[in-house]
Amino acid sequence: MAKNKAEDQFSVRLVCRNCRSDVPHIVEDFASGELVCGDCGLVLGDRIIDVRSEWRTFADSEGDDPSRVGNSANPLLDGDQLDTMIGRGNGDTALSKGLNRIQARTKEHKHEQTLLHAYREISSLCDSFKLPKSIVDTAKQLYKKTLSMNLQNGRSADAIMAVCVVLACRQGGAPRTIKEICAVTRVSVREISRTLKLLKTKLIPESSLTSSKDLIERFCSNLRLDAEVWRISRDMNELAMDVPNISGKNPMSIAGACIYMASHLVNKGRSPRAISEVSGIGEATVRSTYKILYASRKLLLTPEIMNRNPNAQEKNLIVP
Repeated sequence: MAKNKAEDQFSVRLVCRNCRSDVPHIVEDFASGELVCGDCGLVLGDRIIDVRSEWRTFADSEGDDPSRVGNSANPLLDGDQLDTMIGRGNGDTALSKGLNRIQARTKEHKHEQTLLHAYREISSLCDSFKLPKSIVDTAKQLYKKTLSMNLQNGRSADAIMAVCVVLACRQGGAPRTIKEICAVTRVSVREISRTLKLLKTKLIPESSLTSSKDLIERFCSNLRLDAEVWRISRDMNELAMDVPNISGKNPMSIAGACIYMASHLVNKGRSPRAISEVSGIGEATVRSTYKILYASRKLLLTPEIMNRNPNAQEKNLIVP
């Protein structure tokens, strides 16, 4: 009994107050937005919402599109993105053509056109490295942030896009060196480095320089070295931070020198030229950084590292 009473309280029935039929015949007129009794024609409600599915069109570019909604908002663009489309009409008259032509010139703002062109360039640059979509979107967001903060004044647009890709790769855990980015752009290493120095703290205050640890795994893979050499190089890199006179060295130089030392330590040596080809640093830089590491080899050749590989011997190291 209590259950039936609760159902009566929460169930809502719409009936016509004139007919009061047990089975009301209610018609939803979406054209006028009204609820109408199908028996006597009494209007029972107005301003109803059309909850039916949206129109769909399967036509080609020709003809009118009956859909009432546009594309979803793009967070990478500015403004409310509410555009008005002018239909051609039935006669496709000269007036309708003229209105369409005028609208095509004024529909997109110059700022949006600049953003879209930059986004295409960033996508093309990221495709060169086969980067995932998450990194591509991050690079685009960084570029938009650069424009919104007016950091582009006096700087090359190509250099800014290259820097955004560099920072996005660092954030996405897939770092790329400046020389790698330079190889697929029209910007010099010097200009990218200068722009990176100016923008990195403003775009990503918490970002830091690419650590040599992030680069070692990729360099070892390109040199066809096994995982054991990679682990030894990684451990050496961590210990190398305490080596005197190493703090001012480039992370790529430290990574190359650690790989050079680790590969020779286990008798799988790679030449400075081979390391230079995969890392982009000079052979002389590899040798000079290795010279610093060799002078502090007692600090680097810990028992844990020496026990990782049975072929690891200090006498295998090249004397600089």
